[in-house]
Amino acid sequence: MAKTGYISLLIFLLIAQSQLPAQEVKVHGYFMQDSAKLGERVTYVLKATYPSTMDMLFPDSLYNFGSMEYLGKQTFRSVTVDTLTTDSALYFLANFSLEPIKQYNLPVFEILRYDSITHQPADASLALKLIIDELPDALAFQETNAYQKIQQGLNYPAIMLGFLVVLVILGSVYYFFGGRLKRLWLVYLEKKRRQRFVTRWESAQAAFFAKKDLDAADELLGVWRGYMESMTGFPFREWTSTEIAHNLEQPELVKDLREIEVVIYANRVTEGIRQACDRLSLLTEEEYRKKIKNLHGHE
Repeated sequence: MAKTGYISLLIFLLIAQSQLPAQEVKVHGYFMQDSAKLGERVTYVLKATYPSTMDMLFPDSLYNFGSMEYLGKQTFRSVTVDTLTTDSALYFLANFSLEPIKQYNLPVFEILRYDSITHQPADASLALKLIIDELPDALAFQETNAYQKIQQGLNYPAIMLGFLVVLVILGSVYYFFGGRLKRLWLVYLEKKRRQRFVTRWESAQAAFFAKKDLDAADELLGVWRGYMESMTGFPFREWTSTEIAHNLEQPELVKDLREIEVVIYANRVTEGIRQACDRLSLLTEEEYRKKIKNLHGHE
């Protein structure tokens, strides 16, 4: 009787165990969009539900993602209800597959003591979104008589040739007319110098005859000496009146210069001061005309 009861209890336990829900690993993966352009970022969702006694591992950046490029991953806290644990993660991928419809999945790995078991979800579909529309079988051309201006590239050989031609022309002009051009330039500079001197000389004379003092006389004589020095190249500022008259071979010039020097050193104005200024001005004009002739090549 006891033996019969033991057998009945064993049969009941086997039947009850067979009726308990089997604890299996369930993996589910899908894309959050149905299509994507080539290289566009997409999000792949991976979920796994498994007994809490198991150790499960999701792919990380070291996993080979195939034609997909791994861009990043976002994980979430595990949720355990009774004896089942649910894990989930978001994978940010870029599609570089040319297949019109890409079938793709990511596995979950069950970690055992000496091995691992791979659990694959069903494939998720991702369609390739084309940017360029397909060309029609027959191309339709639109007639127009409006001419479009085409921008032409730089013609470097022509530019270099033109540059060489300009150099040859400039070289020829300098070779044949260089001396004359130089003389014309020096004449131009001399005329500008003359204009500046006349302006300063007239201003200095007006100030001198208005004040007739030491400072005005010194300024007047300084303007004359400076212009003569710049025009002739002789040190008129350093020479004495006698040296100036000697080098210009005009002995009577000493008297005209001393008419102004008397005002500077003795503070005395003579009656011949105005005539002396006129003769000094006339001398500068003579020297100026002489230099202009020399620059033009007329001795």
